[in-house]
Amino acid sequence: MYQYHKWLRSFHAVAKTGSFTLAAEYLCVGQPTVSEQVNALEKTFSVELFHRRGRYIEMSSAGHKLYAITQGLFGQEDEAVQLLQSFKQRKTGMLRLGAVSPPIAMNLTYELMQRHPDIELETSFSSEKDTLARLFNFDIDVAILALSEFDERFHTQLYHRYPIIAVVRDDHPWASQTQVHVSAISKEKWVMRETSARTRQLVEERCKRLDIELNCVMQLNSREAIVHAIVKGIGIGFVSAVEYAETPGTTPITFVDHPFFIEYHLCCLGIRRNRPVIAELFDSAPPMN
Repeated sequence: MYQYHKWLRSFHAVAKTGSFTLAAEYLCVGQPTVSEQVNALEKTFSVELFHRRGRYIEMSSAGHKLYAITQGLFGQEDEAVQLLQSFKQRKTGMLRLGAVSPPIAMNLTYELMQRHPDIELETSFSSEKDTLARLFNFDIDVAILALSEFDERFHTQLYHRYPIIAVVRDDHPWASQTQVHVSAISKEKWVMRETSARTRQLVEERCKRLDIELNCVMQLNSREAIVHAIVKGIGIGFVSAVEYAETPGTTPITFVDHPFFIEYHLCCLGIRRNRPVIAELFDSAPPMN
């Protein structure tokens, strides 16, 4: 079994990094060792785990099935090492938090720092797709995401709901109003995020149900770029209320009756829900509306 463990470890490293060279660096061994161990695994069990085309490799169907198992196997092994390291550092635990939205994640990080000063916290940001992949790979413990679909392998819990607001330039007619009715949207030019952005999806879905047309004159891939476009007078934009940062030349606008809102969920792998630090987070952060 020890021999199989070494072979599986090399397979997992190649699958995780997508390269024999990167896998060798990850394991701190020579590339020939990684190649030999993966080849030994394939030869012993008469299976092709990777399709090799020169320097390019691709996991086979069998490789994908095996990787689904080794993710949990070596993910929990890494978790055990982190626990031991926390003992050495006299910490009571470690929590790695991943998110798409810095403001919502930093709010939670601050709360955790106040409640649990002895827990080592690590917060990182990436796209929703990458954040989910990092959860599966055990690279992070918990994620905060505005999910459109819920995978049965996750344990999820509503964390917070925020209204989606508009942002206009200071000289826009809306800037002098306390609130704006949603019907006024169709008369404006809008600068919006890419179609995969959850905020945009929610606004478009709601507008479709209300039979309101959106005139998108520019599509940008970052909130910062949208703010610059608003300041230049190209159009107005949408943003989650928690993500709005006061910017000279802009004014946040609330819609009557809050027709748009976004929900953020705490997510972890179901098999890890009862880990002490993770359980503490979910149990001490009840859903808020």
